[in-house]
Amino acid sequence: MKRRKGKAGRKAVPPGLPPGARDKATIRRLKRELAAALNQIEQLQASAETDFLLDVFNRRGFERELDRAIAYIKRYQASGALIVLDVDRLKPVNDVFGHAAGDQVLKAIVATLAHQVRASDVIGRLGGDEFGLLLWNLSETDARAKAASLEQAIDQLSFVFGGRTVSAGASTGVAILGAHAEAGKALEEADRAMYARKAQRRHEGSATVIAGQLGRAQPRPISGFLKAR
Repeated sequence: MKRRKGKAGRKAVPPGLPPGARDKATIRRLKRELAAALNQIEQLQASAETDFLLDVFNRRGFERELDRAIAYIKRYQASGALIVLDVDRLKPVNDVFGHAAGDQVLKAIVATLAHQVRASDVIGRLGGDEFGLLLWNLSETDARAKAASLEQAIDQLSFVFGGRTVSAGASTGVAILGAHAEAGKALEEADRAMYARKAQRRHEGSATVIAGQLGRAQPRPISGFLKAR
């Protein structure tokens, strides 16, 4: 009779794994290598979509998030708003005090924005001194009120460089995201609204300065000042 091998017999197998065990070991090794490669790809993709100075999405990353948000809004009949925000008076800070000072201003502004929005909302740097904010579940009235509050919060920031105190500022534009929204058109709409708001703030500031030079306690409305001229 042929003798069956027990546990002792299996232990007596010559050194080296049998083919089946070698295949399993190879599969485990390949799975580990694949997981490591996928993790590296994820890290590289994240770095390609992140602004390193401010640790928020860059334009590429923000536009990807905007595309995803619009797809979700269309599928589930949700709502949202896009705010484009442009920092006022950053160039003079860079020119007079250097780009390190300008970077400090940008970091403070991003911290202010993060404090003003929810964790589910998205902040991105679209380029230079322009930012985008993607806000969920806001009506048009609420979105415009939020844009105004962001301007106010940034207007209140002040910095001291070289013994001189300087202030920042921001102008915002809003586009509502609904069932027929398109990312490119929404960015263009918010961008146009932002530039219109920037021009408005510039005129308001000019009127205030001129009114102060004329010794008025309160600046006259823009329309009234223009008519008087």
